[in-house]
Amino acid sequence: MDILTNFKDIKQNDQSIVTIGSFDGLHRGHQEIIKKVVSKAQTQKIKSVVITFDPHPRHVLDEGSTLPLLMSIDKKLSILENLSVDTVLVIPFTKEFSTISPMEFMDEIVVKNFNPNHIIVGYDHHFGFNREGSPEFLEKYCQRKKVTCEVVNAVKDDSVILSSSHIRRLIHEGFVRRASFELGWVYGFKAIVVRGAGRGRDLSFPTANFIPTEQNQLFPKNGVYFCRGRINSNSLYGMCNLGIRPTFNEKDFVAEIHFFSQDLNDLYDKEIEIEFLERIRDEIKFDKPEQLINQLQKDKQFCNELMKKYL
Repeated sequence: MDILTNFKDIKQNDQSIVTIGSFDGLHRGHQEIIKKVVSKAQTQKIKSVVITFDPHPRHVLDEGSTLPLLMSIDKKLSILENLSVDTVLVIPFTKEFSTISPMEFMDEIVVKNFNPNHIIVGYDHHFGFNREGSPEFLEKYCQRKKVTCEVVNAVKDDSVILSSSHIRRLIHEGFVRRASFELGWVYGFKAIVVRGAGRGRDLSFPTANFIPTEQNQLFPKNGVYFCRGRINSNSLYGMCNLGIRPTFNEKDFVAEIHFFSQDLNDLYDKEIEIEFLERIRDEIKFDKPEQLINQLQKDKQFCNELMKKYL
């Protein structure tokens, strides 16, 4: 897959099938669009092209926006490659770029560089200055240019429309398993493993603290989760606590993970991907550390039973 981040690097295509979008979370609805693009391009033996943006436009247009991220650009590119996309243009989104009109965007970026004979977008995609590039605008534009256009309807699960905002709410409320189903991939993110206060080791449950590599990464609701860590292509199972460790009257948020079969000394300062498989329980304040140890033993036993579904 060719990844382009500079307009100067674009080699003009004879013809292509193109889609455009932020693809926030690249959920199952987005994947339906990508699959249509790839399938049509392969049938016609031409290039499939995805045009997307980084950083998230909201972080540029809404000053002070703390919109939590569902995924990094690296994760997005990884999924696009797995979907067999030929070319991805990642446009650096800036305030200056946001002032480009929909007409100029289509003329100077899409048509000039990729010569599409077919464009596929989602029903809710808007682009250009003030989001004036609506699906209706695109359909009229394509008609004038003699380019076919397809607007893909929302993907639903029963009555639920799959959307980034809905998935973000699910994760925020702790429903990670449902969120992963709607995403089409297991929710998680890359993080750096750091040393903590050592409380877990004192409880015979040594933990590694971790910090997301993305500044605005979305964390699930505080609580205990059955997790999987991925490092150097190896999968490590364990349980993760997100919260303030109320048993010890602490106030600062801590993300820590206990792996069932891994020496933590091998992980410090390394990058690891944490995947949140299932939520186990809320964070609980215990009167004594011994009560917490007893609960952790029950949590581990429960997670070991869950692990059978994922091995």
